[in-house]
Amino acid sequence: MADTRPPRTGADEASTLLGFLDYLRDAITDKVTGVPEPQIRTAGVPSGTSLLGLVKHLTAVERFWFLGEDSDDWAATMRPTPDESTEQLLADYRKAVEQANEVVGACTDLSRPVRHLPRPGSGPSMRWILTHLIEETGRHAGHADILREQIDGTTGR
Repeated sequence: MADTRPPRTGADEASTLLGFLDYLRDAITDKVTGVPEPQIRTAGVPSGTSLLGLVKHLTAVERFWFLGEDSDDWAATMRPTPDESTEQLLADYRKAVEQANEVVGACTDLSRPVRHLPRPGSGPSMRWILTHLIEETGRHAGHADILREQIDGTTGR
């Protein structure tokens, strides 16, 4: 797998933040592509983290921050069930990303608090959410790099 460079994004803040987030989202999907069963769902570290678990978790994170969907059990978002296929979890992730990007695209002021969060109280700004998702997705992309290298030696983006 060859490395790709960070994106050259648009001139405005929203397109820059979303460009970097999309770059990291693509890194996640690239890392799971082509990994066979059972390796894709097998924990590679004592904490139980697997490649497919990262995809499932990041889907829940996208849905929480951008779509206002909460989880009853955040720990369970890291553990795919036997009936959840790689194809379905990847499709769910891509759909959540597509919907999230629509929410971001409709935002006219990154500094205003968002109102769609599922928990009471004032939400953070869209700027904060985008920055947080860059951090969260980047952190898990690093985990995916290590897990994929352990599975088959593949490195790079």
